Amino acid sequence: MSEQIPEPPEVAREVFTGDAWSRAEAFAQLLAGPGVVRGLLGPREVPRIWDRHLLNCAVVAEAVPAGVRLVDIGSGAGLPGLVLAIVRPDIKVTLLEPLLRRTVFLEECVETLKLDNVEVLRGRAEEFVGKREFDVASARAVAPLDRLLTWALPLLREGGELLAMKGERAAEELADAEGQLRSSGVQTAELVSVGHGKVEPPATLIRVVAGRTPEGARQASRRGDRESRSKRARRQ
Repeated sequence: MSEQIPEPPEVAREVFTGDAWSRAEAFAQLLAGPGVVRGLLGPREVPRIWDRHLLNCAVVAEAVPAGVRLVDIGSGAGLPGLVLAIVRPDIKVTLLEPLLRRTVFLEECVETLKLDNVEVLRGRAEEFVGKREFDVASARAVAPLDRLLTWALPLLREGGELLAMKGERAAEELADAEGQLRSSGVQTAELVSVGHGKVEPPATLIRVVAGRTPEGARQASRRGDRESRSKRARRQ
């Protein structure tokens, strides 16, 4: 599979600089090889690894503040979390993923790429509410915004940011989530465009700045956590 990877575009060397270049090339091989074999990436995506995946995720770094703790929710194949860790060694990245086969792949990638600013956590976002707190949450193709808010906001400190990678329906999703945004007490919610001159079209993000989590939302998160534990116990 890996021989199908196209030559990286010239702009890739501007985005992935220094040690990030060799790591990006190695990650492309991992995605096209084990990633495809294990079903984390479709074989048809291999020719688009650089443009659609690596570069598209890397430009999200433009919206990430310096030195933050970032959680990548539903990390999957490490997009965008692992790519952000490659291009931004100043940040600490937690790859949060519930499926074992995906976390195994992510751990192998972290070890192969020698990334010391990454940890892999297996589990769902609601399981870590009250246990872990982050400055930034990222997500790509995980869920509609209204559902993503219920997972991400409880993990963020007050003033922390959710950066949700969205496509053409970004403005529509933002409008649809208006009620959820109000009830969640967020400070701001807006569309952000990144990657101008690097990816075409530029990547669209929904950036939500967390406010103080309302007590009702905290209780709902705790209820969801208890229900999740109860379901797991019954299955065992």
